[in-house]
Amino acid sequence: MVASVSPNTEAYEMPPTIASERSLLRNASVDEDEFPIQQSEKGLLLKLGCSFFLFGLINNVLYVIILSAALDLVPPSTPKGIIAFCNIAPALVAKVGWPYFLKGRIRYTQRLVGCCALSAFGMLVVAFFDSLFMRLLGIGLASFSSGLGELTFLQLSTTYSPPSIAGHSVGYFSSGTGAAGLVGAFLWWEVRGLGVRVGVGLSSVMPLIIPLTYFFLLPSPAGFGPTTPYDNTTAYTALATGEEDIAGEEEGSSRPLADKHHVYLTLNDKWRLVRPMLIRYMLPLFCVYLFEYTINQGIAPTLLYPVPDHPFLSKIIHSIRDYYPLWQLVYQTTVFLSRSSISIGLPPLPSHLLPLPAIVQFGIFLTLTVESAIGIFPSNTDEAWSIVLVFFLISLEGICGGSAYVNVFYRINQDPPSPETAHDIERARQEREFKIGSVGFADSSGILFASLFAVPMEVALCRQQVSRGKLLCKGL
Repeated sequence: MVASVSPNTEAYEMPPTIASERSLLRNASVDEDEFPIQQSEKGLLLKLGCSFFLFGLINNVLYVIILSAALDLVPPSTPKGIIAFCNIAPALVAKVGWPYFLKGRIRYTQRLVGCCALSAFGMLVVAFFDSLFMRLLGIGLASFSSGLGELTFLQLSTTYSPPSIAGHSVGYFSSGTGAAGLVGAFLWWEVRGLGVRVGVGLSSVMPLIIPLTYFFLLPSPAGFGPTTPYDNTTAYTALATGEEDIAGEEEGSSRPLADKHHVYLTLNDKWRLVRPMLIRYMLPLFCVYLFEYTINQGIAPTLLYPVPDHPFLSKIIHSIRDYYPLWQLVYQTTVFLSRSSISIGLPPLPSHLLPLPAIVQFGIFLTLTVESAIGIFPSNTDEAWSIVLVFFLISLEGICGGSAYVNVFYRINQDPPSPETAHDIERARQEREFKIGSVGFADSSGILFASLFAVPMEVALCRQQVSRGKLLCKGL
């Protein structure tokens, strides 16, 4: 059983020579029979990667299932945008509320078990109630749980050290969230024939994978050695076991239960940490998601062409109703690949290039908007070139979105502590947890704003197409 762990406040120095020898042993290519710890560490890394991949997959898959099932969850007269709104707004509330307004040590076990129960309950409400209000309520509960779960898993990654191990956790969590798009859409395609009650009801058992993974697969941070992150003096600290988590300061409480020193971040402390991240991390993430989801929800439904008379494309596209699912499949696939970039060994983006995905995404947004409105891509009788160019741009859109997500959170995870808290281990720990948890509202708010812009944008683009004689959007 894995308990949440945190560093003690006392550190001891390891001689540099020993630290150097230990580092060499870890990094060198050596005989595993001579140094069996190498095999043990490989096994721990595999378990850690699988655990965080499952966390990302299960935490986000219900979100995708809800969106995929939107047509079946509400009456035909109800705008489908209300599903998207109820599926993101509660998650945004969770991402703002928990890191900014609660203080103290995070109780990971209680929080994750609570998220699991809330997700399962929300999906059961959707499954067993037919009224629109109750289904939207169930979607909201599952959304709140997903938002809280995402920031919790990102915060959990900061409890691992050294930085390479913490980055390993973030990379695999990001890969899991990318896989959720493909897995969720596929699962609903397979079970939708069973109806909402059975199909959504079956999906309600999926959150149980999270506590099973947490208790039985996730390795303890202590298993990777007692190195404290970001300490150039090679300081080491003994990592706690489960007893410290039980005796530690309770999340949301200002009363210390057993700590010698009462440590928690005030609102002023949190604002001090957030201020330098607004432009560096939050703005690029917000912009990427604003453009990305406006493309997906407002522009992609209008990227329609006659059914192609082409040897290859005609095997994929049989009617104009096939275009939008095709664009979504291309998008979800490239998001998964780009969110997996770090976990498969590709180097992360340098910090100064973090705005690049947002800039490219804006260019894609403008290009596809103009193409939808007036038609700028070269075309012939079968529209093959237009379809190929849109395919390329949607692929690039997914790459930009996934790259922005994984690289922003990876870089936050790798940030060293502030100089004034570098030697206060408990405060540095809480600062790392808050920083990575505080940024999540940027992507969710971008999605929320996009859902508000997308509906009038789709209507306007369709009207523009009709005005120039292209009536395909009216035939859906």
